[in-house]
Amino acid sequence: MCRWAAYIGQPIFLEDIISRPGHSLVRQSHEAVQCKSAINADGFGLAWYGDHAEPGLFRDILPAWSDPNLASLTRQVRSRLFLAHVRASTGTATSRNNCHPFAVGRWSFMHNGQIGGYDRFRRDAEMMIPDALYPHRRGATDSEALFLIALGEGLDQDSKGALERATARMEALSRRKGDAPHFRMTAAFSDGERLYAVRYASDDQAPTLYHRWSDTRGGRAIVSEPLEAGESWDAVPPGSFCTFHGDQVTIASFTPDLSLALAAE
Repeated sequence: MCRWAAYIGQPIFLEDIISRPGHSLVRQSHEAVQCKSAINADGFGLAWYGDHAEPGLFRDILPAWSDPNLASLTRQVRSRLFLAHVRASTGTATSRNNCHPFAVGRWSFMHNGQIGGYDRFRRDAEMMIPDALYPHRRGATDSEALFLIALGEGLDQDSKGALERATARMEALSRRKGDAPHFRMTAAFSDGERLYAVRYASDDQAPTLYHRWSDTRGGRAIVSEPLEAGESWDAVPPGSFCTFHGDQVTIASFTPDLSLALAAE
């Protein structure tokens, strides 16, 4: 599975999360602990917010630990809100278009997990993307499809409900045409003002998710794995939808309604 990290708060250098900590995201890319795949070498990506409404994007197919451009960029760029991801493919090709985060307008999105049997219902999932959003379909991943479906479900107006409905629709497809595990997910996404994160699975094997506030930085990190040994990190329970804004955290239940999705099939 992939690994990711996100941050919201006072502006910091990207390297303070991505490469400097003892168990940074770059370190996790070749030495992950809390996942099935210790090596995440199928590409990496960054989305960061600055003076413009839409995020900046940097994605490439090299392993995160071997790209000097990534090291240089993270050392020089400060941001108040950013998402970073190292990829372990679950079947689709290693290409820039398949690297997370994905972005449409002011929204950015990244995902870790799997949707069982996606190759067998990929065409059905593509049909769920509204025509107006389909030009933003650049790659072939289930993650990007989930993002675009959620946008179509009203991510702007109801972030939690839109992702619940998109998740239910994709999980219903997996149950009808795919195989188990039908859905395992942690995801982070942002509109440039708030940072959202979710932990969910159709079984009892939801990928790990943690968050921690730093008084020193004046911000919060949300991560797949803790960035430093010995620090106190709060584990996000399975079936949770988190909203981070300033120093505030709101955690609500995340309960996709499969009955509605299955009835609509």
